[in-house]
Amino acid sequence: MQSCRKATQNYMTRKNFLLISFLSVLAPQLVIGQQTRSYRIGVLHPGGSQYETLDGLRQGLRELGLHEGKELILDIRDVKGDASAAEKEAAALEKDNVNLIYALTTPVITKTKAATNRTSVIFCIGSDPVTGGLVDSFVIPGGRLTGVHYLVRDLTGKRLEILKEILPKISRVLTFYDPTNRVAAEGATLARDESKRLGIKLIERHVRSVDELKTETQKLKAGETDAFLFTPDPMVGSQSQLIIDVARARKLPTMFQEQSLVGKGALASYGQNYREIGRLSATYVQRVLNGAQPKDLKIETVDSVELAINLQTAKQLGITIPPQILTRAKKVIK
Repeated sequence: MQSCRKATQNYMTRKNFLLISFLSVLAPQLVIGQQTRSYRIGVLHPGGSQYETLDGLRQGLRELGLHEGKELILDIRDVKGDASAAEKEAAALEKDNVNLIYALTTPVITKTKAATNRTSVIFCIGSDPVTGGLVDSFVIPGGRLTGVHYLVRDLTGKRLEILKEILPKISRVLTFYDPTNRVAAEGATLARDESKRLGIKLIERHVRSVDELKTETQKLKAGETDAFLFTPDPMVGSQSQLIIDVARARKLPTMFQEQSLVGKGALASYGQNYREIGRLSATYVQRVLNGAQPKDLKIETVDSVELAINLQTAKQLGITIPPQILTRAKKVIK
């Protein structure tokens, strides 16, 4: 009887040992199987108001169930208005085997494409990516790049027209841009043509670097011009807050392209909401991470535009905004 009991105990001991050994081998596999894959996304942008686009991307990704720090990591590289730096950063990101690169503005996107040869690129671009040689077509991009297209350059003339409506007596308008930037030069041409139609003198200041822009901005004198007009140049856009602050100190009205800048002191803006553009682009990021090929993803064009006015800035500048402008404005800061 005793020997039978002892045999039973030995059997149970061996069984428990085998069970524990089995679970010890299986346990790490179960933990690994429960882990959520973390994707790494390289982000390249010139700074300034493009942080709004990035915030929109984060919002859109969260809505799709992709949270920063959990399902994905954003490796953000702000080139601070220096598009040439984007080439080095893009190459480094590809070398680090990021899952994709998210690039903002035409110069940065162009440098990113040139510096990489295998990494998928999702973009938000304010100029035509087909004429710029970045993709084959809007419907079938045909390469490693796709994303969201919106209007920046094409609205340059309209911004000047609205500025004239706000300030009917203006006769001189100042703009900064890099003449070697193709899109900026094309935008300046549109502004030049519209200024002739409106009887306004367009004062064009060429700046080829952030340092040159800062120098020219600080040299601005009260009475030198009647207003500032943004020409589509990401390098200039990276210094939007500096331009706004100096212009307000010189009692100079400003017209920009992006709504958030009105909240930061610009008098007016006419263009797209960058945060919303970023939110829309999140779908492209999700689809590529899930295995879709950029060459097959149709480029979406956002053509809705919004006018924004800052009445606080208008009051500080001694400007009365015409009622018809306030009626058309999507956002009014009081």
